[in-house]
Amino acid sequence: MTAPTSALPSISFEFFPPKSEKMEQSLWQSIRRLAPLSPSFVSVTYGAGGSTRERTHATVCRIQDETGIPAAAHFTCVGATRDEIDAIARTYWDAGIRHLVALRGDPPETAGGVGGRYEPFPGGYAYAADLVAGMKRIADFEISVAAYPESHPEAPNAQFDLDNLKRKVDAGATRAITQFFFDNDAYFRFLDRCAAAGIHVPIVPGILPITNFARAVEFAGKCGASMPAKLAETFEGLDDDPETRQLVAATVAAEQCQALQAQGVNDFHFYTLNRSDLTIAICRMLGVKAKAVPAAVAG
Repeated sequence: MTAPTSALPSISFEFFPPKSEKMEQSLWQSIRRLAPLSPSFVSVTYGAGGSTRERTHATVCRIQDETGIPAAAHFTCVGATRDEIDAIARTYWDAGIRHLVALRGDPPETAGGVGGRYEPFPGGYAYAADLVAGMKRIADFEISVAAYPESHPEAPNAQFDLDNLKRKVDAGATRAITQFFFDNDAYFRFLDRCAAAGIHVPIVPGILPITNFARAVEFAGKCGASMPAKLAETFEGLDDDPETRQLVAATVAAEQCQALQAQGVNDFHFYTLNRSDLTIAICRMLGVKAKAVPAAVAG
């Protein structure tokens, strides 16, 4: 932990590729509202089993082309051979994309999807550390990887999970972005363990504004994040009161970020769920305000 900082935080956003024309309109409305906050980068996810590979590629390239914001493509080991993944990576590099988020990936729906049994794809990259090493052989990508303050749900123990993160960093990862968490103490304990293990890349906290408490509980259960009892009490009775729920959600997430800042953290990655309102409100409370953007972005 370090001393609090008065500098404005560095922020980044995650989106997922749209599945319909209506969802695409909603996504781009969010991107246009968030772009003036000048994020350091934005990332675009894959679906389970790499099911949205083409939509991810199209969205990443369009964001970078139309907004000028550095865009990062999520890359997984699932559903493709090494040669196929390498070819996609070269396509990204040729398109000017210099940042990848390298993940093992969730099993495809045929294998149970999230929480199902993972099996390396025949002829593919087996795990994220292998994928990182492979991408670094292709080109000098900036590579972010996932980290789990409360351990990956499939890891047999916390040390196994930490060793896996170390392998990814040793393979060439330049940043780790955490799964979302609501217990800041768990994050700081994780930072201490990372430092002791010789992991010295930035470990950026992933922040999930709670738009729907029941869904957040479901997400937390799948990714192994604890849900403090106080949060349940805070959101209790707000299911049919969306305006109050929105205000509470923004306040809760902003207070979490401010508490992290008080311990020297000043880099945040927001899981937007393709919505902008909460993230804009949280960033405003952290002192990050909109700047002028090119007409092409605002249009």
